[in-house]
Amino acid sequence: MTGDFMKINALKGMKDILPAEQRLRDYVQGKILETYRASGFERISTPMLEDAENLDKSDGGDNLNLIFKVLKRGDKLKAALEASPVEEKALSDMGLRYDLTLPLSRFYSANKDKLQFPFKVIQTDRVFRAERPQKGRDREFVQCDIDILGDTSCNAEVELIDVTARALLNIGFNNFIININDRRILRNMLQTMGFAPETLDSVCITFDKMDKIGAEGVEAELREKQLPDGAIKALVDFISSGNAITLDAVISKCAESSIGDDLKYIISTVEKIAGGKYKIQYSPNLVRGQGYYTGVVFEIGSPDFGGAVGGGGRYDNMIGKFLGQQIPAVGFSIGFERLCLILSETGYKIPGEKEKCALLYDDQVEFPTVIAAAEKLRADYSVAIIKRAKKPGPQYDMLEKQGYTKFATFRDGELNVK
Repeated sequence: MTGDFMKINALKGMKDILPAEQRLRDYVQGKILETYRASGFERISTPMLEDAENLDKSDGGDNLNLIFKVLKRGDKLKAALEASPVEEKALSDMGLRYDLTLPLSRFYSANKDKLQFPFKVIQTDRVFRAERPQKGRDREFVQCDIDILGDTSCNAEVELIDVTARALLNIGFNNFIININDRRILRNMLQTMGFAPETLDSVCITFDKMDKIGAEGVEAELREKQLPDGAIKALVDFISSGNAITLDAVISKCAESSIGDDLKYIISTVEKIAGGKYKIQYSPNLVRGQGYYTGVVFEIGSPDFGGAVGGGGRYDNMIGKFLGQQIPAVGFSIGFERLCLILSETGYKIPGEKEKCALLYDDQVEFPTVIAAAEKLRADYSVAIIKRAKKPGPQYDMLEKQGYTKFATFRDGELNVK
């Protein structure tokens, strides 16, 4: 064969998934779905592409800079290119979703008359972000979300935390902490530090990067934005104090008592439900970068691993952008990719998975006999039927690398397993 060959590697930031990893992913997603469905949540699906104007108006924080945009087609693209000057926004009319919250809000707005109220919903699907790829952070990845739409009470947050925690526990992921804050408390705190109300969204976007760029990076970025020196110093001092600041101390200075009472209720109620199986704690540094959050926000952390394994919060204003009326909403997303990566790196074994058996045959055995033998073996093993190679040594080596621990062969018409 001559000429240029086609590229064999997946695009940067995207990946092919080999069978062993896919088995783990299927199991983990299956256990998550099993837990969600047993708790009364129902699964939906939405398109990967969303209207570009909707994406731009979604208050997604820095994610809005990471949208994969799709060019207009045909005459519309030609007209946009011929315009003078050519405007970037005029070239694209849709984009790949960067999370599942905006698609859910649009879905609910279009289908609310067909849905139960309040609506308890599952989404497990792929999302896309045009960011710099690194370990545990790809451009295409799966999110596992549950949301409750139509419930104003704090019990919605409690239920989401409970169900998400049970999903992790059912997988065997045990050592984790639910960190929780309230964006209203955070915003009030930033204002008392000296940040103007109109700058708070920008400050929160920078503050949310602290795990990536550190306190010095946060300070440098805020100074680049030419925000008040006194306010920046107050925030940096706050960061250096970490979680030593108590919820009562922050509430006394920065929040209405009712907001503080709601947060205390969630924490105390979850502690009772958790029964020591996991922890929940107030985290004054918790931000969550998406601007659409309106109240309580939470993340799943673990002392064993860096970074969050999930997160979410309340976003009461998002659906109102579609309907013109406020619909309360709160959601929790498991970081599926990071969870699978952690399980894989720690040698996680799928509970109850059958041993893999290769049934090797040659032309001396009639194929219906091979099929019948494989079906019998499947009572105890996961069985693959494979034509025996002329030189079986390398074949056995490859099968062992692929996780096969048992081998079945025919000898004098009899089936042998070893």
